[in-house]
Amino acid sequence: MFNPTGSFSGFSVDDLVRARDFYTSKLGLEVESDTMGLLFRLPGGGRVFVYDKPNHLPASFTILNFAVDDIDEAVDALTDQGIHFERYPGGPPQDAKGILRGREANMGPDIAWFKDPAGNILSLLQD
Repeated sequence: MFNPTGSFSGFSVDDLVRARDFYTSKLGLEVESDTMGLLFRLPGGGRVFVYDKPNHLPASFTILNFAVDDIDEAVDALTDQGIHFERYPGGPPQDAKGILRGREANMGPDIAWFKDPAGNILSLLQD
């Protein structure tokens, strides 16, 4: 019988030093362990393992979502730290900040996407 004792997610990057700096100094995550990579403690109790991969290819989809109470405030705070928010032409419309306003269109949460230094896609979500 399958009987797991825990779980966590993982993804690759091309530079662990840059990843550690980004996830700790820009996003405020705590490193739990760094023996073979970086194990970050996520808000709400989860963990994610980030590992170095020499032939890393960035994910073409969102790999990590951060729930926030105020998406405008969160976008502004990360923009002030030099983080650029992605725009997706041809998709649902995004405002000047790069936020897709799903709540007012009754199309799900408000969401804004950005990338880590390795090019992986992350998001902010406000329900």
